[in-house]
Amino acid sequence: MTDMAKSLDDLMAEGVAGRRVLVRSDLNVPLDGSTVTDDGRVRASLPVLTKLADAGARLIVMAHLGRPKGTVDPKYSIEPAAARLAELADADVVVASDVVGQDAHEKAEALQDGQILVLENVRFDPRETSKDDAEREEFAAELASLAGENGAYVDDAFGAVHRKHASVYDIARALPGYLGDLVKTEVDVLRKVISDPERPFVVVMGGSKVSDKLAVIDNLIGKADSLLIGGGMVFTFLAAQGHAVGSSLLEKDQIDTVKGYLDRAAEAGTEIVLPVDVVYASEFSKDAEHEVRPVSDIEGGKIGDSGLGLDIGPESAELFARTIAEAKTVFWNGPVGVFEMPAFANGTKTVAQALVDSDAMSVIGGGDSASAVRNLGYRDDQFGHISTGGGASLEYIEGKELPGLVALGA
Repeated sequence: MTDMAKSLDDLMAEGVAGRRVLVRSDLNVPLDGSTVTDDGRVRASLPVLTKLADAGARLIVMAHLGRPKGTVDPKYSIEPAAARLAELADADVVVASDVVGQDAHEKAEALQDGQILVLENVRFDPRETSKDDAEREEFAAELASLAGENGAYVDDAFGAVHRKHASVYDIARALPGYLGDLVKTEVDVLRKVISDPERPFVVVMGGSKVSDKLAVIDNLIGKADSLLIGGGMVFTFLAAQGHAVGSSLLEKDQIDTVKGYLDRAAEAGTEIVLPVDVVYASEFSKDAEHEVRPVSDIEGGKIGDSGLGLDIGPESAELFARTIAEAKTVFWNGPVGVFEMPAFANGTKTVAQALVDSDAMSVIGGGDSASAVRNLGYRDDQFGHISTGGGASLEYIEGKELPGLVALGA
């Protein structure tokens, strides 16, 4: 944190009883219809909301869910996430049927000390994500008006700080702004990981596309001791080494870039660890016929050479686990296989278990990795830190400036 950034503790010291405080929370949870399938982000938002409510603040929560593209779309309503918040919170939670309309204003003005009002999805208003500064500023001013005189703004949505959106960036110019505890903790942890990790420092990178992680890999070469590559992105690395990858996900236009990374890493002292075997399937299906093949097996087995890789193989999983066991700091972003299908979840589960068994400081970089460990039956407290922001944590690791932090002087 810089000296310019004000924390939640600073706001609490000023006093919040009777004041309306706008809080940008991250309630962007996965849904199955109207059922929240992973409430991790809702739970992560609770401590700050509870802290403020207990101190007598009148809270107005701003949040988004999905990408409704500036139109009111019932399937992206914030209501299921707000309902889960109401179940978990000790405070009284009410929900507005609009964002800055009549219902939002009436309910904001009726708030009592310790109550929480959740506004409808801020992305229902096209100005939230507008590229036009004036449009975003106009929307931010309308949001700020809900707080009335002596209002304040708290950013506790790390998962959105990489967005230059009205409820993240412009609102901090319309009201006195403060860093929420969740955001402060996220930044402190990630800063430690990237700037001063205890070594060996191991990074596990997964996910589907290498192009999504190019800047991260680029920034980690020379900083990480080992980079373990899995997921769909690994096939571009294997192809760069001359291996056949069947019909697996492959970004041919990135092969030369990946070759450059392999050469640079060797010179910089960062070991890039790739799978030695892969689970190939006949099709992308949980019931697909599948087999384990060494990466050097260009002939293919019973699946044939057109199979697609959906997980790292058992030897690779053990290789990853041994590397993690020797680490003192581990950052993990992206599952190493299609963990949603049991036949292709072993690699991701082995990585998760290795982190649980390890004494290393473990940081899971949000998004699919966080959902994976929860869906595989692990608890959050079995890991050192689970980030609430996949994209935000990646951009921070890339070394980018994040607009939500810049707006607060952090």
